[in-house]
Amino acid sequence: MEPISRRQALTGVATGFLIARPETAFSYQANSAISFGVIGTGGRGVYVGTHMAHVAGTRLAAICDIYPDRIDNGKTRIPGGQDARVYRNYRELLAQTDIDAVLITTPVYLHPEHFEAAVEARKHIYCEKPAGADVAGVKRLLRASEKAEKSQTIQFGLQQRFSPEYLTGLDISKSGKIGEVKLMMSYWILGGTPPKSFNRPANLSPEDEKIRLWGSWMDRSGGVIVEQDCHGVDMLNWFAGDGHPASARGSGGLRYPLVYGDQDSDHHEITYYYPGGVEGWLISAKHTAGFRDVKEQFFGSAGMVETARTYYKLHGPIANSPYKNADDLTDSSLIERRVSTREITIDAVEAFFASIRDRKPYNMAPVAANATFTSILGRMAYQQKREVTWNEMLQSA
Repeated sequence: MEPISRRQALTGVATGFLIARPETAFSYQANSAISFGVIGTGGRGVYVGTHMAHVAGTRLAAICDIYPDRIDNGKTRIPGGQDARVYRNYRELLAQTDIDAVLITTPVYLHPEHFEAAVEARKHIYCEKPAGADVAGVKRLLRASEKAEKSQTIQFGLQQRFSPEYLTGLDISKSGKIGEVKLMMSYWILGGTPPKSFNRPANLSPEDEKIRLWGSWMDRSGGVIVEQDCHGVDMLNWFAGDGHPASARGSGGLRYPLVYGDQDSDHHEITYYYPGGVEGWLISAKHTAGFRDVKEQFFGSAGMVETARTYYKLHGPIANSPYKNADDLTDSSLIERRVSTREITIDAVEAFFASIRDRKPYNMAPVAANATFTSILGRMAYQQKREVTWNEMLQSA
């Protein structure tokens, strides 16, 4: 094969692309092990790929990255990586008929392109969130998802939806046990101290720098609200009946000067307005000197459910809990609490492979698109310092 440029490797134009016939696309039909490939073997690819490799009845068949050190990262750190085939062009990996599923953990702005190719290759897809960095990219991913075979499982890295604790919290909310929910809150408060300097990596071209350090650039990541906060935003949508807000109003910006990249916010406060008079608040802040508070709260007329990656809690009025005086703010409303038994990404990847093995496919692309669009709506609201409608957001690209 002729040497290919990094851009060719990213876009897959350097080689022909074989699309497997439906009857041969899923080799697990003849083999009990579900084989999977990983496209993008940076930190997230290794993390999720390792959890996938630990699921019984799976086999890492191939890895793909455009950088040699990332390939080595995958081969040495993902179980089974030492025996996995290696590709520099993701289309070559997708053309392999013995690969049943693919994990896409590339930079956010490439998700629509790589997802589209994986759909065409008739692979089961686990794509990291979000669905894209901008409106045009998310629309491209949605169009691709509509062409997927009914037999394809399509899942995104919105792992809260597979957590037993989140599912219990949702059941409580839907049951009416906490009454009518009119206010929802998502907190993404985390981070160290503001950086004062940045050591630019040596020997990187400007193109490579923006690929490898994509998280620092708005056009590559979508910004903090899209790349990070979409998890919490997705929970607001989910508890609102898997709908989306009609509009959003917000504020945000930089408390401290940037030392690298062009991110335009290290804090933002967004109010989303859902049908039926329901409000969803997103409160996000970085550079919190190590303090972390990542959770959601759903306030009903008769109680409150709090969800997080490690627990759920149910609160409500408890009789015979007198306060000492008007200044006593001690919380005595806890009714029940359950702690998660494991990291919820494990729940998500096990559900993914169970869907494939049990032939019970589902397509999460509309859910991921909604979460990403909702995050972009919030980004537009804080950038423009005004209320922005859902339709206005969709029509922006």
